[in-house]
Amino acid sequence: MSVDVAATVGSDRVTVAEVDARESALRGGVSAHALPKSGTREARQLRRWITQVLVAERVVAAEARALAECDAHAPSEADLLPGEVARLEIGSVAASTLSQPAGRAVFAHVTASVRVSAAHVRDYHRRNPLRFADPPASGRWQRPPAATDLGEVGPVIAAHLLAAARRREYRRWLDARCAEVVVLAHGYEHPGDPRQPDNTHRH
Repeated sequence: MSVDVAATVGSDRVTVAEVDARESALRGGVSAHALPKSGTREARQLRRWITQVLVAERVVAAEARALAECDAHAPSEADLLPGEVARLEIGSVAASTLSQPAGRAVFAHVTASVRVSAAHVRDYHRRNPLRFADPPASGRWQRPPAATDLGEVGPVIAAHLLAAARRREYRRWLDARCAEVVVLAHGYEHPGDPRQPDNTHRH
């Protein structure tokens, strides 16, 4: 692999210049103060993460072209990632691919067959009987809330579990697809790869 290439995605290349450009954009953004100083171990890990984002974007873009998915029918980003918990569940790399309509169309296609059984809904309600209890008008509980009725909150629980299951399936698909078609250059390994020298996670 040429020294100016950070990764290949099938026959496509992600160049070091692209990594540089994405890093420069981040360092010029509103969160620049939170980024590590250039030249440090943490900064090299940032560049590895950027490479992961770039290759994931290429993988998803290729899938969108192969499927001829229509961006106009893609769900919104807020529908797929309604909050910080959802972003943490799916991971920052997978979440980044959903910023564009084509990525969200791929998400919809990849996760279209995901289902949640009634048994899973009942089990969730048994373990979390207060999860969807309505808060009091004052916003403060005066007494412990009563357990919710499954008949009332079942559809909400089903939607909650289905959304989480779809995020897990999309992440699984993306990880598997990247493993199939992505080759990373030396210095641009996955941030969590224990073989690269800047990985600080040790057992």
